[in-house]
Amino acid sequence: MAENGQAYLALYRKYRPQTFEDVRGRDAIVRTLKNQILSERIGHSYLFCGTRGTGKTTIAKIYARAVNCENPRDGSPCGECASCRAIAADASLNVVEMDAASNNSVDDIRGIIDAVSYSPTQGRFRVYIIDEVHMLSTAAFNALLKTLEEPPSYAIFILATTEPNKLPVTILSRCQRYDFGRLPVEVIRDRLREVAESEKLQIEDRALRYIAGAADGSMRDGLSLLDQCCAFNYGIDVLTYDRTLEILGAVDASVFSRLFRHLHEGEIAGGLQVLEDILTQGRELVQFITDYIVYLRNMMLLKASPALRDKMDLSGDDLDRLTEDAAVAELSEIMREIRIFSALIDQIRYSENRRILTEMALIRAANGRMDDGAGDTGEDLLESLTNRIRELEQRLLADERKLADRAGNVAFVAPAETQAAALPAGDASAQAGRQEQKPVLPTAVPEDVRDIVRNWKQYIGQLPAGLTRVSLLNADLSLGEEGQLVIVFNNYVTADHFLHDERYRKRLEAWLAARSGKRVRIEYKALDKGQKFTDNYVDLRDVIRMDIDVE
Repeated sequence: MAENGQAYLALYRKYRPQTFEDVRGRDAIVRTLKNQILSERIGHSYLFCGTRGTGKTTIAKIYARAVNCENPRDGSPCGECASCRAIAADASLNVVEMDAASNNSVDDIRGIIDAVSYSPTQGRFRVYIIDEVHMLSTAAFNALLKTLEEPPSYAIFILATTEPNKLPVTILSRCQRYDFGRLPVEVIRDRLREVAESEKLQIEDRALRYIAGAADGSMRDGLSLLDQCCAFNYGIDVLTYDRTLEILGAVDASVFSRLFRHLHEGEIAGGLQVLEDILTQGRELVQFITDYIVYLRNMMLLKASPALRDKMDLSGDDLDRLTEDAAVAELSEIMREIRIFSALIDQIRYSENRRILTEMALIRAANGRMDDGAGDTGEDLLESLTNRIRELEQRLLADERKLADRAGNVAFVAPAETQAAALPAGDASAQAGRQEQKPVLPTAVPEDVRDIVRNWKQYIGQLPAGLTRVSLLNADLSLGEEGQLVIVFNNYVTADHFLHDERYRKRLEAWLAARSGKRVRIEYKALDKGQKFTDNYVDLRDVIRMDIDVE
């Protein structure tokens, strides 16, 4: 019981807006409705669409009071006249609110139709607010249709729904539609701060920000979470961020970063230990996985476009941590984890083996090679195979580099350099003389590049066996605008080390120069997904074959 003897009123009910000026985050909708009242261009049917707790029913009730108010103030109800007081106390016959989730039959709608035939005894309009209207049966929609099409001049219908896609097109076409999107975190946070100050509650800004984010765009959910946290914190001076996490069964973002690093490095034991710590602390597993997916989502956006960093509503420390994690991760890796844990949410929601399923998902995310693809879509299987190929290529590349280092990079240097390297270490003068006598090769012209392409298989076939030779033999060849040889690979996976390791270009240039007698410049390119080589490049092999046919 409250101090004045009355029952305690939840915050979301106590601070429900009573006028248009009290509404937050719905400026466009509020302005439109107020202008209709001021200009007396009031419609007869409205459709309010949006997720739960975004203000649909609240604005509908304010609008019902405003159109019947005896002394409206700039389009808002005065709250003092007899009509406003009666509607606020749910004692007015002019405003009828019906929950279609529990009153969805055709008989319920017929009752409304019968009542519409009577004009209001007090006030100007009879307002019918039908909540969750998408729950009406087909027969009920058909019964309502004629009334919506030709209603009495004093009747206003306000339909509210969270799923407008389930409404018949015939209903949608007869209503003015207003979409109530999710409220921004800043709007919810500012409102929560106002409520906290009004209730004389001391709460950290970081805790307010987390509650606003956990509300997922719903003002009502945000107020309910604040109410829950304040009840736990009763008698304690300040509601801290750590206490908020404890109440809501959530964890700090640093835990998500630690978990991702373990999975990224393939440290299965570390990832399972994070899960063990979470369960030991009594955290709610579904909430933990949901928050981790949000963390991955932010990382994905940051990896895809670093410019989004300034638009993320995160603290400085969390944003820096997120940026560091995004820098070490591949976009495909992040998206794969999102798919894994999104599927896990549906699996564990009603399962008795939550921990086992979560451990399986962690192991699968940490080690793609252990993923057998069971239950995956075609896209999942393709990405799994791509990850395995990337791992294999990285291994082959590492082995090739080791062999090259052991052989002194002999396979990639010109014969003249090889001879100089073979001289006795003590004969410095002989080495210097040999280097001075090394001829300067002329730069290759387009015709020389064509000659190199003619002998491409022979030149590349002499390279040591391994990833480099196979990749170069399978690549397409073209001529650049400045006379350079353009080597085009089918995808970025194959071309990764060529594009990012300058040594590959220099060594291949030296290798071709030693065999062709010309200094040829090389440029590496890779095709985007779905792109064809002939769309942007001229195939030198086709040109050479045409020349041979002419001869």
